[in-house]
Amino acid sequence: MRHVIAIDQGTTGTTVLVLDETLAVRGRGYQELPQIYPQPGWVEHDPEAIWRSVTVALGQALAGIDTATIAAIGITNQRETAVLWDRATGKAAHHAIVWQDRRTADRCAELKASGKEARVRELTGLTLDPYFSGTKVSWLLHNVPGLAAAARDGKLAFGTIDCYLLWRLTGGAVHATDVTNASRTLLLDLRALAWSDELCETIGVPRALLPQVVPSSGTCGTTRGVPGLRDGIPIAGMAGDQQAALFGQACFTPGDAKCTYGTGAFILMNTGEAPVASKSGLLTTVGWKLASGELRYALEGSAFIAGAAVQWLRDGLGFIKTAAEVEALAREVPDSGGVIVVPAFAGLGAPHWRPDARAAITGITRGTTRAHLARATLEGIALQNVDILRAMERDSGRTLGTLKVDGGASANDLLMQFQSDVLGVEIARPELVESTALGAAFLAGLGTGVWKDQQQLRATWREQRRFKPATDRSWVKDHLARWDAAVAKA
Repeated sequence: MRHVIAIDQGTTGTTVLVLDETLAVRGRGYQELPQIYPQPGWVEHDPEAIWRSVTVALGQALAGIDTATIAAIGITNQRETAVLWDRATGKAAHHAIVWQDRRTADRCAELKASGKEARVRELTGLTLDPYFSGTKVSWLLHNVPGLAAAARDGKLAFGTIDCYLLWRLTGGAVHATDVTNASRTLLLDLRALAWSDELCETIGVPRALLPQVVPSSGTCGTTRGVPGLRDGIPIAGMAGDQQAALFGQACFTPGDAKCTYGTGAFILMNTGEAPVASKSGLLTTVGWKLASGELRYALEGSAFIAGAAVQWLRDGLGFIKTAAEVEALAREVPDSGGVIVVPAFAGLGAPHWRPDARAAITGITRGTTRAHLARATLEGIALQNVDILRAMERDSGRTLGTLKVDGGASANDLLMQFQSDVLGVEIARPELVESTALGAAFLAGLGTGVWKDQQQLRATWREQRRFKPATDRSWVKDHLARWDAAVAKA
């Protein structure tokens, strides 16, 4: 029996799964990752801490596994986090700047004011926002002494986390990123799938820093000097976390969509072989590219707060002791009692893009209880997604049939049923909700022949439960109207 390793390097920690050919999880490891907050709005990681989290989680997952059976490794990662390191020594030139970091907001505003945004969106499918990694790299070059000169001399390498881990896993032999991560930098021409000189000049990033762009599936390097692993194992799958989840959910047909409920909620819809330009405030991104040449694009919408809203109930209000308790509390009442919670703690993401928005609670009466607020918070997580998915339907010209779900909060039955009710579509939850890691494994296994094609992968995807709309549509219409009114006040 061959095994595939999936490395899921996330914002708060690294998960490593070892899966066999039947997709049974044979090993699992997790290591938390410290967050660094130099000042308000800034978020950093120590690249060495990232690497340590990977090696520790690998060691846990490989306990009892014969490493001779490891056929391939797949990587998935927090997408927009930027790292610069010395090509000769491999030492990081600075802490990684994390996707959540907002330090380049003024630079993005300057670029918008100079009329650059329309052209950037045309080429990249993205909006000018500090979220993406290009302006983070430019900030490092302009604000850390010595980095600009080192970059011009070709001494530095830039990468998103997939690229940095590939470098470390191959002992510094390979400097490459996959096309999905490259499409999140503000530097990639979305149609040519190549770095753009025009974009590099606009954002302020020298071409000499940039890695090779490779497909999401197919061998791009082999292990060398990795603790606990033999040398020569193919690293054959790489994709940003949300694209990996789309692939791991077997969303192979245009119109297929998934929602990952993590700290935020991330919805992607497969739009087929050509990019679809959004007119509704969504992002256009690469879904994946296989070694066979198959290319898929996606529309993406992100709600910045999902599971984090439950953490607020736990840590900020003290309503619950663990996040898992929220469902039982919310079930103490039959409905939210007219309360609407707009969880805009970090502004509103797609399709509104209102960074100035703030969380709002409307409809409170003397009879409102903790249970009503808990239920309304769960409902607010789902109602954000209605706005995103309706925008996707408008942009793509496709009507959503079934939404596949994954991530921690997808285990909440009450939330999933409400999501089905307000969308009016069926919700499919898989047996393995760690779809991000599963997608990395799928891509690596496809790239090395562990699985022969997507049909085989689709057959191995197993549904755990399906939720169907069970609420009167007139009630839904009224509820959505109250939601729209509350969002306008946020």
